[in-house]
Amino acid sequence: MDAVSSTDTVKEAALAAKNIRILIAKPGLDGHDRGAKVVAHALMEAGMEVIYTGLHQTVDQIVSTALQEDVDVIGLSIMSGAHIPIIEKLVKKAREAGIDDKMIVVGGVIPIRDIPRLKELGVRGVFPGGTPFAEIVSVIRENVERGQEEKWA
Repeated sequence: MDAVSSTDTVKEAALAAKNIRILIAKPGLDGHDRGAKVVAHALMEAGMEVIYTGLHQTVDQIVSTALQEDVDVIGLSIMSGAHIPIIEKLVKKAREAGIDDKMIVVGGVIPIRDIPRLKELGVRGVFPGGTPFAEIVSVIRENVERGQEEKWA
């Protein structure tokens, strides 16, 4: 086995062995968490490790938990319509904490007109209500795997 194929094998093994760790959080005063719990269950069924924070989390709490749990993905479920200011604050706080390399996704009541702004802020997955679970899983896997491959480059 030459050095190149050996390195490729190590990369592939590392990517395959790594469980994706995702934090699911409900920021603010929003008290509706059924959708977040259903998505969390679907992600677990897809082989991901899910940390669910529960209701009424502050952005500071979400960033702190993401840092402590060493997650790959920070997922927010927002039904209140406050997704843009919450994401702006999350991105700022994540940068300050040195975890701005984490993938951010958001789901809930997200008007189509807000998706471009969320993407500009760095959100890599926007999932309005009714998004198929397979799409959510696929977007997360593709982005996390791409990020892992970039670390090996």
